[in-house]
Amino acid sequence: MLLKVFNDRGTLGLAAAEQAAAAIRRAIAERGYARVIAATAASQLEFLDALTKAPGIDWSKVEAFHLDEYIGLPVSHPGSFRKMLLEQLVQKTGIADYHLLDGDAADPLEVVRRVGEQLAARPVDIAFLGIGENGHIAFNDPPADFKTEEPYIIVNLDEACRQQQVGEAWFADISQVPKRAISMSARQILKAREILAVVPGPRKAQAVKACFEGVVSPMAPASILRTHPNATVYLDKNSASLLGPALQNGLDQSSLSDESQVTVGP
Repeated sequence: MLLKVFNDRGTLGLAAAEQAAAAIRRAIAERGYARVIAATAASQLEFLDALTKAPGIDWSKVEAFHLDEYIGLPVSHPGSFRKMLLEQLVQKTGIADYHLLDGDAADPLEVVRRVGEQLAARPVDIAFLGIGENGHIAFNDPPADFKTEEPYIIVNLDEACRQQQVGEAWFADISQVPKRAISMSARQILKAREILAVVPGPRKAQAVKACFEGVVSPMAPASILRTHPNATVYLDKNSASLLGPALQNGLDQSSLSDESQVTVGP
């Protein structure tokens, strides 16, 4: 796994979008289509904005899935990840082949089954992720299930995860945040050919430290990214600020004026 650190969110977003766009173009050139998994959250805004403006992508050949959705939340709610996916990616690019997780469907298990079958039908070319303040990827809160092979699962959200949503102003208080969600499983995320995680901001610093300095553990869910052969985590100076000397020394500040990087193993 590769950690890349940038001076600010804007530079980070542009660089991540360049890598993502290259992966999409490459998949279309090699196979005639690209399958992507998209994260939707406040942390992804700069990245997705840059990606939707990237030149040379035939979005009509892109199939998109998203990572997670609250159970019981309508698509009209500002905190709905379906709403964010539509506004931040689908409507800006004209993607026609996209799969929504209908979190307020009468039968969430049927949604899990149906979209899971669609996702598992063919390999995913690239997965875009964020990392939560509790270290989660998708809604795999600690202790995350690292064993299930199911593409999507129904999970209970922990208090730290729900409080983060209040902190990001999607909900007025924690009582309004749903307690359950549909989430892509950790092992399904790892099945993507390439993983790109965009993790800016000081509120993510503790999670970054726990996931990339400690052992690979369900208690630090994003640590599992270290087992993937082609994963890149994009940080800014704020989210990387608590990394210890071993990693800080590996970040070669002379390599580029606005970027440094280091490889992290399992």
